[in-house]
Amino acid sequence: MGELDSPMSVSTGGKGHVVGMLETIKGPLDVKRLDAGDLPELAAEIRELLVSTSSRVGGHLGPNLGVVELTIALHRVFDSPRDPILWDTGHQAYVHKMLTGRSGDFATLRQEGGLSGYPSHAESDHDFIENSHASTALSYADGLAKAVRLRGDDRTVVAVIGDGALTGGMAWEALNNIAGRKDLPLVIVVNDNGRSYSPTIGGLASHLSKLRVTQNYEQALEFIKSRVGGVPLIYDTLHGIKKGLKDILSPQVMFEDLGLKYVGPIDGHDEGVMEAALRKARAFGGPVIVHVVTKKGMGYVPAENHDEDCFHSPQPFDVATGEERPKPHSWTNVFSEEMVRIGAARPDVVAITAAMLHPTGLAAFAEAYPDRIYDVGIAEQHALTSAAGLAFGGLHPVVAVYATFLNRAFDQLLMDVALHRLPVTVVLDRAGVTGDDGASHNGMWDLSILQVVPGLSIAVPRDATRLTELLAEAVEISDGPTVVRFPKGPVVKEFEAVGKLGEMDLLRHGEGTDVLLVAAGPMAEPCMDAAALLEAQGIAVTVVDPRWVKPLDQALVLAAAAHRLVAVVEDSGRVGGVGDAVARLLRDGDVDVPVRTYGIPQRFLAHAKRGKILAESGLTGQDLARQITEVVARISADLPAVSQPR
Repeated sequence: MGELDSPMSVSTGGKGHVVGMLETIKGPLDVKRLDAGDLPELAAEIRELLVSTSSRVGGHLGPNLGVVELTIALHRVFDSPRDPILWDTGHQAYVHKMLTGRSGDFATLRQEGGLSGYPSHAESDHDFIENSHASTALSYADGLAKAVRLRGDDRTVVAVIGDGALTGGMAWEALNNIAGRKDLPLVIVVNDNGRSYSPTIGGLASHLSKLRVTQNYEQALEFIKSRVGGVPLIYDTLHGIKKGLKDILSPQVMFEDLGLKYVGPIDGHDEGVMEAALRKARAFGGPVIVHVVTKKGMGYVPAENHDEDCFHSPQPFDVATGEERPKPHSWTNVFSEEMVRIGAARPDVVAITAAMLHPTGLAAFAEAYPDRIYDVGIAEQHALTSAAGLAFGGLHPVVAVYATFLNRAFDQLLMDVALHRLPVTVVLDRAGVTGDDGASHNGMWDLSILQVVPGLSIAVPRDATRLTELLAEAVEISDGPTVVRFPKGPVVKEFEAVGKLGEMDLLRHGEGTDVLLVAAGPMAEPCMDAAALLEAQGIAVTVVDPRWVKPLDQALVLAAAAHRLVAVVEDSGRVGGVGDAVARLLRDGDVDVPVRTYGIPQRFLAHAKRGKILAESGLTGQDLARQITEVVARISADLPAVSQPR
């Protein structure tokens, strides 16, 4: 199947809904019934729906454009959900959703109450794992294939993993366990597009690229086709001439030396070739790697020509031009600009990214200081321990990751960085509620899990100015690790301090001692709104921004002792977060003032806009004012009022 005409060639209905063959697909059986000659039309309709929907709601466009033919072939060869198809990371499962009966709902993608941007078992039995952290599918597949074998089921487990995800160590731990298990009914499809978010980095990427670009590979393809009448490079063909091919395509030996049968490289946009290869792999009965070469953004010219990331995850855009809608200045932009400034002033500052140079805002730093940036691939654990090594060498590393992905490197931060009191700064983008990407991407866990790390300092800026200030302070700390966290999206309204309380910023000085409101970072705005509403009801409120939520300022103890209620507001999980830290601080200081925490409920959240989730969690100014009023009323029923007369 070739590329579509520029930029797309299939018409849509009046609501961005594709009219045609795709509407007849209610499940994989309908895909199997199609004639091979119908498949190019189906692929074209799928691409049109991908582009039209993503242009309105954003989402992972480039990866899905690249797996259209691959996904069609998977559903024609295997019997989902009986044969589980596991998508590593899962952001490339949009086509899978369409072919399993969800194309009619695809317009609701990433919208509240609509389809998730990742596989979701609540949506369909065809989605086995709700997976959107990379490099995990092979471990799921290993265990599932072992269970299938042990139970004597006649099923095949399929895992689809990208070359980017193969840079993660967990994938190789799984391969090590799969290798040598000749009885596992497992097909591993390596989708090799040379990119994760951006071009894939590392030795494995170099190894695979030799297969992709060598002229010897092209010559070998022609040789095989001429000798076997166009039969694709499948296992039995490879086996028959293995000795000669090993000399030509030597990188395949890497997989075969692991004890894994290898098929490929296969043209991932030739559906017929893909089908034949997958059928042979399935028939083998043991673990087989099918190496598929695809093009990210395939079929939509603006994505194909997008140098940064092939429209990996664009904001809404114009279909005709590919131009994204103007973006407001974001927290990530502020961090990016400040890192360049710090880099100019501090030659010892280096930066580390885990395959997310552009998404985390480090591209400008990389351009300015190309010798001081390290892309380690999708390997957050390695990133942290490598940062420890850089710090041992006299440098100050800044590791920029999405907050949700820090979960994977907790042990390294604890035992490799903090234990040695090393000056490493971790910058957590998309902390708190991210919204559209759903449960796995909400960065709501960091303030809970990081409170237990000895010697770690955590900064939570409330606005862009405070982000620049706190990042500069963090890289000046030389006797232990630091974390700076900020949310996804545009920067928020700024609030200047009216004074200081210790090292904390005093944002509002109440005319009494009813409530001390502790606003963690970007929750300053709803806290200030709540304070105004409470003051209107005769409840005096003082608002402070701690700036550093670990360790907390001791001035908070004396301030709390002078109030009837301490209320802590944070955009993170309530369990073990800032509120719990404040309560512990007051207990240790023998202060018995009641503490109430208002934060994110400790559960996996469905996808919705950040503002909607915060509102549903009671974190608007009006909701906070109502809740705090009720608490003050209960306290007043038991204690005499201590507010100043109004």
